[in-house]
Amino acid sequence: MLRKENSRSYQEFNDICDNEGNTPDSDDAMEELEHDESNGSISREDEIRESSPSMRFSKTCLKNVFTVVLITIYLLLTAVAAFLVYQTISDFLYKLNHPVMSVTYKEVDSFPPPGIALYPGGAQLLSCRHHFHDDIPPLVDPGKPQEGDCEIMEVTYFGPFTNQTEKRALVVRGPSDVRNRELIFMQFSHNETEEDFSAITYMLFANFSELTASVNQSDFMRNCERNYSKWTFSGGFRTWVKMSLVRTSGRSEEAVEFRQESMVVKFNDKRPEPEQSNQLFFAVFEWRDPFMQEIRVIVTANPWNSIAILCGVFMAVFKAANFAKLTVRWIIKMRKRHLKNKSRN
Repeated sequence: MLRKENSRSYQEFNDICDNEGNTPDSDDAMEELEHDESNGSISREDEIRESSPSMRFSKTCLKNVFTVVLITIYLLLTAVAAFLVYQTISDFLYKLNHPVMSVTYKEVDSFPPPGIALYPGGAQLLSCRHHFHDDIPPLVDPGKPQEGDCEIMEVTYFGPFTNQTEKRALVVRGPSDVRNRELIFMQFSHNETEEDFSAITYMLFANFSELTASVNQSDFMRNCERNYSKWTFSGGFRTWVKMSLVRTSGRSEEAVEFRQESMVVKFNDKRPEPEQSNQLFFAVFEWRDPFMQEIRVIVTANPWNSIAILCGVFMAVFKAANFAKLTVRWIIKMRKRHLKNKSRN
């Protein structure tokens, strides 16, 4: 009996020791349970905080503000790009239609002798002489024919605007030696009782040698009258014409223009009264200065600059559109995620 009791007490003692040896496992289980409970409580607090109305309102408001700002930036970029395109095209068209004039002065010793076409009508050419250094001798027997040294051609043709009107032109070879101030002095006589107004019309063209070398001189004079202007000088005066030559080159062929300055001096007629019925005309033609004016028409519109600007503008618009597209995709993605989270709750 005593041995049985001892064996039983020994068995109980072993069981107690075994139970004491297993206590760390139970402690670990308790710690894991407490950790799970703490994590669960934290996640529930976060869900409660996220699902609160103030938090949802702040996120929605922030998203809307961000979307409005992005759309506004895109619209501003588009408006700036459209304005640049319009401004570039407008500047290009303006420069294309309004070329710049480049004016230069070329000094020469002599000019090509111009052609002086005179339309005397009923007037008579009394004299035509070359003089130099602005030295015109006093008149001798005014109103009577005198010897001359000018090269003169007479051309008849029909006008370019009225084909039925035949015109007679006396074409005089003009002065050329501008350094020695060469001039031509001409004298005409006309009976003033035949007309109400007394005047002689004249026209200047670029080169007298072009007329002499022309095969059809009538057609040449007709074209000159179509392209050049006409002027007049009156009877009873000495009209001093100072010429200047202007050459214009640009889009079309080269054009030649004569510009002139006229000075008029009254003629003191000292002839007997019976002879004064014939009106006298005096004309002097001279170059103003030894400078020939050259005008070049320059188109400053550069298509390559405009194309480069337009390419840059279109690239900026493309980048802005791509940025806006990515922004919209991001907004849609965030919206879907928000709806998904809302459906879970």
